[in-house]
Amino acid sequence: MSVSTEKLIDLLNHDLELEYSAAIQYINHAAVMSGAAYGDIIKELKIHSTEEMQHAQILADQIDYLGGKPSVKVGEVHTAEGNDEMLVHDLAGEDDAISRYKVRIHQAEELQEYALAQQLRTILAMEQEHAMDLKQALGR
Repeated sequence: MSVSTEKLIDLLNHDLELEYSAAIQYINHAAVMSGAAYGDIIKELKIHSTEEMQHAQILADQIDYLGGKPSVKVGEVHTAEGNDEMLVHDLAGEDDAISRYKVRIHQAEELQEYALAQQLRTILAMEQEHAMDLKQALGR
C-alpha cells in the first residue's frame, strides 16, 4: 500500500490525535479506578499516560519535519464504570495502536523515511509493553 508524504502526514496526525486521547484516558482511569487489587495497574496507567504524551511529542516533531502541521484535535476517550471495563478499553486502544504502527513503519520505509520508521518502532515497542501490562492485569 503505497502512500504519498501528504497521506502519511494525515495518517500520522490521526495517530497523534489518538495518542492525546490515550493519555487523557489513562489519566482518567488511573484517577477513578479503585481497589487494593488494582494498585499496581493504577501505577502503570500513570506511567502509560506520560509515555503516550511522549509518543505525541515524537509524532508532532516528525509531522513538522515532513512539512505537515501537527493536529491539536483529540481522539475519542473511552470511559467506563468498572475497573476491568476500563482496562478492556485501554487494551483495545493499545491493540489498535500496535496494528496502526506496524502499517505506519512500512509506509515510512516505502518513502525512505528511515528515521521516522525507527521512531515508530520505538513507539510500537512501548505500545506492546502497555498491552502486556494490561493483559496481565486482566489475567489474560
